[in-house]
Amino acid sequence: MSTTPDENWRLFHGDGVRRQVAMPPAPPWRRFRDMRSTPRPLPYLISSEHANVVNAALHLRRPLLVTGPAGTGKSSLAFAIAHELCLGTVLRWPVNSRSSVREALYQYDAIGRLRETNISRDQGKEEPTMGSFIRLGPLGTALVPQDRPRVLLVDEMDKGDVDLPNDLLTVFEEGYFEIPELVRLPEEQSVMQVRSADPGHEVRVESGHVHCTEFPIVVITSNGEREFPPAFLRRCIPLVFPVADEGRLRSIVAAHLGEETLSEAQDLIEAFLQRRAPGELATDQLLNAVFLRTNGVNLGEDLLDAVLHQLTGTG
Repeated sequence: MSTTPDENWRLFHGDGVRRQVAMPPAPPWRRFRDMRSTPRPLPYLISSEHANVVNAALHLRRPLLVTGPAGTGKSSLAFAIAHELCLGTVLRWPVNSRSSVREALYQYDAIGRLRETNISRDQGKEEPTMGSFIRLGPLGTALVPQDRPRVLLVDEMDKGDVDLPNDLLTVFEEGYFEIPELVRLPEEQSVMQVRSADPGHEVRVESGHVHCTEFPIVVITSNGEREFPPAFLRRCIPLVFPVADEGRLRSIVAAHLGEETLSEAQDLIEAFLQRRAPGELATDQLLNAVFLRTNGVNLGEDLLDAVLHQLTGTG
């Protein structure tokens, strides 16, 4: 294995000299053109046993709780389902320690409404409707009545507050929520158009109530960092993704980069497996290394260390 990359691959030289260079093609999984309107077309490999679990969740209209190490394709499953079932753009709710069910359902810009109302009064214009200042979040948009279910990705649930799973129970059981700010309006204002989580799209809300007609396909991911309450687990269908072995890694590389890349990827797969033993690595790190190799980059030890850096452990 070469100790330095081929000079021809360099875009940035670090010498302060200005150059206009043509950007090389991006890896398939890092191409963002038309991502808002089209589900990800990337290949997604899943065993028939795991596919059966997904189908059970679809038939039972239950959230799918997907657990496994980083880089095993948990989040990508939501995009694969939306792509195969022609269900449009995935609604994504990335969970963090400050996440709340209320914000995932909707947000109300009270300050913006007050400001715009005062400006309208000063200019003698008609006051804006309250609906103009309400925006449904990803969870709220997923519950809007429609003929076909939306796919909702609740990403990294275990990063959320300990009470978050319990707060979701009622919403998941009833497929319903209300917007108090709209519920309180007089009858002549009972129908409002509000913004959804889909850019540029509005939905009709009557009397402040939102009730799904088709329960969304909910994919909840977890890195297994903490346990969830039994009441929450009872309402989910669990799916555990194992760490990929050599055979599966080869299949993933072939699916994303072509069968012809396997002859150049074997030593990288072996290096990946060796480095994964003391610390966690993600499968997409291997794909990054193979992509560079197949595009003419000689991966020396320093560069390989940068690409296959360990995510956990002392390494």
